[in-house]
Amino acid sequence: MLYEKSWAKAWLATGFVWFLAAVALAPTNKLYQQGMILFLWLPTLGLAWSARRVFLQAWCRQPALWIGIAALLIWSAVTLFWSAAEDGVREAKRLLYILLFLMAFPLLGSMGLSAAWRLLQLGGALLAVAALISIVEFYGVSGQPLVERLAGIGEISHPILGAYVIAAAILWMLYACPRHRGLQLAWALGLGCLGAFVILSQSRGAALALVATVILGVLWHRDRASQCFALLATLATGAAFYLMYDLIMARGSSYRPEIFVSSMHMIAEHPLTGLGLGAYYRVEALGELFEHTHNMFTHVAVELGLPGMLLWLAVWLFTLGEIVRARHTAFGKALLGLWVFSTLAMQFDAASLTATPRAEWFISWLPVGLAMLLPWADDQNRRCGKIAGSI
Repeated sequence: MLYEKSWAKAWLATGFVWFLAAVALAPTNKLYQQGMILFLWLPTLGLAWSARRVFLQAWCRQPALWIGIAALLIWSAVTLFWSAAEDGVREAKRLLYILLFLMAFPLLGSMGLSAAWRLLQLGGALLAVAALISIVEFYGVSGQPLVERLAGIGEISHPILGAYVIAAAILWMLYACPRHRGLQLAWALGLGCLGAFVILSQSRGAALALVATVILGVLWHRDRASQCFALLATLATGAAFYLMYDLIMARGSSYRPEIFVSSMHMIAEHPLTGLGLGAYYRVEALGELFEHTHNMFTHVAVELGLPGMLLWLAVWLFTLGEIVRARHTAFGKALLGLWVFSTLAMQFDAASLTATPRAEWFISWLPVGLAMLLPWADDQNRRCGKIAGSI
């Protein structure tokens, strides 16, 4: 089969690592998007027919998740009929990009879960390098004071969204300590760079979601390492409040309650249809205008109406269901932490579900895609193999 060729696997692997690391390391967003097309969309599309058995297996093993995704994408496309989006064709193409992104994961899973896990760790290591470069460039080269919020390189330049990307990397690397002592030192230094980035970004939402997830991680990891990490996270949080209380509280609630109330009014104006996919809107709160609702679920409801929000919620919960079924595996436990973190992070910001690949995808489509690797966590799970073999 074409998708089993070594060059095809290397192509897809490059695309996955590009998605993870080039979000920070690519010089421009345009180059990042072009790399996504070249390294991920094209190979997925080109290998789709030869890998039809893999896709059938994926559908048979996770039917609810795939049906939910299909329904969400179809409804999103339907809302284009009444959307005031400037370019409906562009919005439709973005839906195709999401589908191709998700289709890449069964192909990655068919290579073996261990290979996908190594690629994830490689992406995290490169993000640690990006975090270090960001810190050195912002505070060292540019000479910014330490009280200034860190703006990273590339697409992690936004203090909030950049912190979400880096915090997500912390979670998939934290419980993957290598056995070799030399690698353990590199692992610890990498986590240190990632953690410093989150702290210096002063993103309270990302920090709160990260700390809460690490503490809750004791419930599903149930080992001494997770208890140690939870204790360290608690102590670090206490020390941060003691040393930086004025800095942490200086921005107050950042208009979040007022934005939420205003968003509810906007949803009530178009509860069934929403404004339509890609429609331009602004949220007014206390005389200020904001670009979005600063909440993933309310943003989806504003754009796609309550049906769209319920479909996204269904996809998100179906993703959780797949993760819970694999909670006995190391990958499943790590993914459960990422899902919890992403759920918390969505409440504070990251209102972009159907835009081109960007930082927000790390807490929306990436957890969904990683959940599609789970059927390959157990090599004995071949319930649909006979059906696929007949095609």
